[in-house]
Amino acid sequence: MVRLVVYLLTIALIASGLAWLADRPGTLQIVWQGYDIETSVFRAVVLLAAAIASIVFLWSVFRALWNSPAAIGDRLVQRRQRKGLDAVSSGLIAVGAGDSMLASRFALQARKSLPHEPLTHLLRAQSAELSGDRATARRIYEAMLASPETEQLGLRGLFLEAERQGAGEAARQFASRALKANPKLGWSATALFEQQCKQKDWTAALQTLDHARKNGHIAKAEADRKRAVLLTAKAQNVEEDSPDKALALALEAHGLASDLVPAAAIAGRILASRGNTSKAAKVLQKTWAKSPHPDLAAAYAYARVGDSTRDRFDRERQLAALNPHSIESPIAVATAAIEARMYDEARRVLEPLLPERLTQRVATLMARIEAGENGEKGRVREWLARAMNAARDPAWIADGVISDHWEPISPVDGRLDAFQWRVPVETRDATRTEILARRLEELIAIEAPAETPATPNPDRASATQDDVIDAEPVTVTVKPTPEAASANTAAVSDEPSEQTVPAEAAKLATAAKATATDIPPAQAQREIRPVQSIQKDDTKLFVAPRAPDDPGTEPPAPEPEQPIARRSFRAVS
Repeated sequence: MVRLVVYLLTIALIASGLAWLADRPGTLQIVWQGYDIETSVFRAVVLLAAAIASIVFLWSVFRALWNSPAAIGDRLVQRRQRKGLDAVSSGLIAVGAGDSMLASRFALQARKSLPHEPLTHLLRAQSAELSGDRATARRIYEAMLASPETEQLGLRGLFLEAERQGAGEAARQFASRALKANPKLGWSATALFEQQCKQKDWTAALQTLDHARKNGHIAKAEADRKRAVLLTAKAQNVEEDSPDKALALALEAHGLASDLVPAAAIAGRILASRGNTSKAAKVLQKTWAKSPHPDLAAAYAYARVGDSTRDRFDRERQLAALNPHSIESPIAVATAAIEARMYDEARRVLEPLLPERLTQRVATLMARIEAGENGEKGRVREWLARAMNAARDPAWIADGVISDHWEPISPVDGRLDAFQWRVPVETRDATRTEILARRLEELIAIEAPAETPATPNPDRASATQDDVIDAEPVTVTVKPTPEAASANTAAVSDEPSEQTVPAEAAKLATAAKATATDIPPAQAQREIRPVQSIQKDDTKLFVAPRAPDDPGTEPPAPEPEQPIARRSFRAVS
């Protein structure tokens, strides 16, 4: 619209000028070199305008002819660039769609049209990866390192290739070089941190974490949590050799994440060993209120050196009052009561859990109460049989792996802070049978060692307890009868399951299994055959910690009110 208005105004001004000249006639005479030229002013102006227009036209034609070779070259270059960009665009779409043949064809076209374009290198590398040619992709990425424009792209590609091949050290070197080239690069800081955690280089991981936090690659809350886990990992490594350093690290980790159980447990143990009971209790109480755990309960019970079993029971009751709704509170109190031989109090504490919150650990504690108070093997077997079908207790779990202790990284993928204290999935019946056999053998031997079996084996009349432990391993296949399975809905599965257990423990486990399903031991179908080696199952059931020795001190002398002798046996895998 503006152009039209300008055009019309220009035409009007020209017309007005010509009309003005026409209304004012005049004569223009030129005498030069014997020539006498006489014309009107209007005609002279028109001739001058025509001459100027002709000169401009001729100059334009001459310039076009002069620049025509360059213009033709530019047109060809633009055409080649447009063709190359179209090939790169189509090739990247083919890579995203997973069409390796089409991606390779477009990569070849892009290489012919745009051989030095960074996008062409990227397309060639990705098409080679898609077709499975890792060597070509790696060679292309290495060629990118020569140019500053493509260096970061090549480093990332080489890092990903090293991760795919499991070359952790090479991946760490590429990520470190990329971070030095561009400190504000987010992926390099994250990748370097993950590689350092996988290699358990906690000091370097802390430095990388600080760098990532300063450059805004990680939020403050997440950075504090990761730092606390790294400090706890360092404290765990040096707890025995350098307790001073471990205490400083654990306290700093506790300040950053007060719900981190391992940090509080390490700090509590070291503080208690040095006689700083009040500070140890403060640290343990703060963590217990947020994340109750058996390790905290054990450290709190032995926080004061020289306490009697009754004193430890009183301390556990004070700790349980800080988090009364957690199942760990009554379990901790009951454990301390059993150690103090206060079986009625232990039974009273556990009774609210029996109807609806019965777990394997609670059932095991009830078995300990029966063995210590009355010495009735039948009641012990009954509670251990109930433990087979009871709910699982929490354990340290990371990516499906159950561990009896906390670790800073996952054993599967090396992820930091992967272990969580939660209830694991159910295990196979054979595993439960093995656990039951071990507990039954241990509890009967520890709580009532003076009793003699009712029907001793004549072939092993002189066998000692160590002989039982060293007995030849056998594989037990337990399969209940259909009548028993229908009579008890909580019975084990009808599918036979095999697990390698000691010979005597297998007999006890079969008897306990028959007790759980109301089947006489003679009716249980079993098949026993020797094996060459013991099979080890990584999935373990969490057992409530027994009362440990006072941290950092000599164990106290046995009290006179505990006449029951305690014996230790070797664990059978």
